[in-house]
Amino acid sequence: MSDTALTRLLALLDLEKIEENIFRGVSPPERVQRVFGGQVLAQALVAATRTVDSRRPCHSFHAYFLRPGDPKVPILYEVDRSRDGGSFTSRRVVAIQHGAQIFTLAASFQTIESGFEHQSQMPVAPDPEGLEDDQQVLLRNPELKPEMRDWVARERPFETRSVLGRGLGDRPARPAVDHIWLKTRGALPDDADIHRALLSFVSDMSLLDTALLPHGKSIFSNVQVASLDHAMWFHRPFRADEWLLYVQDSPSASGARGFNRGAIYTRDGTLVASVAQEGLIRPR
Repeated sequence: MSDTALTRLLALLDLEKIEENIFRGVSPPERVQRVFGGQVLAQALVAATRTVDSRRPCHSFHAYFLRPGDPKVPILYEVDRSRDGGSFTSRRVVAIQHGAQIFTLAASFQTIESGFEHQSQMPVAPDPEGLEDDQQVLLRNPELKPEMRDWVARERPFETRSVLGRGLGDRPARPAVDHIWLKTRGALPDDADIHRALLSFVSDMSLLDTALLPHGKSIFSNVQVASLDHAMWFHRPFRADEWLLYVQDSPSASGARGFNRGAIYTRDGTLVASVAQEGLIRPR
């Protein structure tokens, strides 16, 4: 397999088992000050999944970001096998660096069952083929600073196409709603656990920024931002290498925190996952 951003991300998710219930993950060699939250989410979910019967997929997780992760050193993921019940399995994962907890995740897994079904309707949105890659849109911006241009131009494992468009830095204020098409830049193996881990990774990329839309700011404005928690529910099967619509909104911001929600649909309108997150949005 060729060396691409996607294959490198898949390698990051292939955690090293160093002891029973203990796994080690690393960060990509990028010039960043802290570990991307989506990376820790995905790696912790992989660690939990490695300790669960494959016939019980993850249906939800709830996570807290406690300290900034250091990208220069490995992250240890310690899995607590909280419970193995008749239908449900519970796991708790603690991520550790420099002897301190940086992140915790509680995940629940369930035997596949049938039952009552309903879902919300997907909003009307243009097809992704009629939209431009967000990366190319940003690179055409003449006001993009050289150091930011290098960051935007780097190869990415996911392609995203925003329906309403987003910019870097300050921007015109608008309602806290956004629709973004996304998928991996390449085909994935037929492993549903990998698809869930990758969707967890990308779910953290744009959600917090939604709370800044009504204020004419972005995560690249003069604002201190950080994910505080992140919850995700997996409702139905999906593939992360096929177009998914990430519908986002932010119903509230207060106390220097922004609350955000997400619903993820397949092209045919099937709701496959829901997301909720609160993040720090503190004016500097």
